[in-house]
Amino acid sequence: MKPGIRPANGPFIPVAEITLRASRSSGPGGQHANVTASRIEAVLSVDQAMSLSESQKARIKRKLGPVVTAVSQDGRSQARNRDLALERLEHKLSAALAIPKRRRPTKPSRSSRNRRLEQKRQRSQVKRDRRRPSQND
Repeated sequence: MKPGIRPANGPFIPVAEITLRASRSSGPGGQHANVTASRIEAVLSVDQAMSLSESQKARIKRKLGPVVTAVSQDGRSQARNRDLALERLEHKLSAALAIPKRRRPTKPSRSSRNRRLEQKRQRSQVKRDRRRPSQND
């Protein structure tokens, strides 16, 4: 079992800061699923997370809200679903903490401008050739 999660671009978050709730699963398991609480819900309250800085908390709250939840009921065992839920929570937090690269505006090159204008001239010529001949011709 994992001691915690480490999202990309973020700090290590111990399991103690994450609330894990178990409930009955609607997934696989047959009769076994009716008696075991194998569905796991991993909940991170962003405001209570001590391992996150204020800027990280603000970024996560802006993208995911004040409470981040991940659920797993794919596996038959509670331990497997616990690891899957923590993994999904880690992926959500990684996506929220990712800082997108700033776009640098670029200008079209001289040759690409010339190519574009030449294509326009050719297209214009094709359309001109399709017209009915004028009475002057």
